[in-house]
Amino acid sequence: MPTPDTLLAFFGIAVLLCLSPGPDNVFVLFQSALNGRAAGFAVVLGLCTGLLGHTAAVALGLAALVAASETAFTVLKLAGAAYLVWLAWQAFRAPVGPLSAQAEPAPLGRMYLRGVVMNLTNPKVTIFFLAFLPQFVDRARGETGVQVLWLGAVFIVATLLTFGAIAVFAATFGRVLQRSERAQRVLNWGAGTVFLGLAARLAFAQR
Repeated sequence: MPTPDTLLAFFGIAVLLCLSPGPDNVFVLFQSALNGRAAGFAVVLGLCTGLLGHTAAVALGLAALVAASETAFTVLKLAGAAYLVWLAWQAFRAPVGPLSAQAEPAPLGRMYLRGVVMNLTNPKVTIFFLAFLPQFVDRARGETGVQVLWLGAVFIVATLLTFGAIAVFAATFGRVLQRSERAQRVLNWGAGTVFLGLAARLAFAQR
């Protein structure tokens, strides 16, 4: 396994990367604001599950195949973009009104799956992990795949902590905004617009 110093340094870098603006933390921000703290945490857990998949792909060498295949890259990014367009449509159509009169909150299982799909259908994450994780691998310290799994686990912990904090903040802020029907409409349309922007960004992404 990597040395404790390597893992600590990697954790610090991972936290900074998680805090920098990107599709995943923006996704957590708006889903938490729209659906509440529990839903936000479910999305975070889904995203972390997706990261587990990317880590395993790097450790097993599958990520290199995605990076090398134009077809695999295109299929993944278009699937992710289509999913984001669907989420945007859902946000645009979301009801407004007194909280007690609105539809029941989305089931946590559905929110969890949103996070999983959001992360796994983004091939840029696979390529990022493929380029980033090996930089902290020391071949002299044993099996490369095992070290990649350790680094992936540390990145997931950093993601869980930082995205969890974002979920708490966004849910609290969103609860205040949803006391106003006008603010609800702004929040729904803002989320829909952001999701469309993320979809376009992903659809036109290059390897």
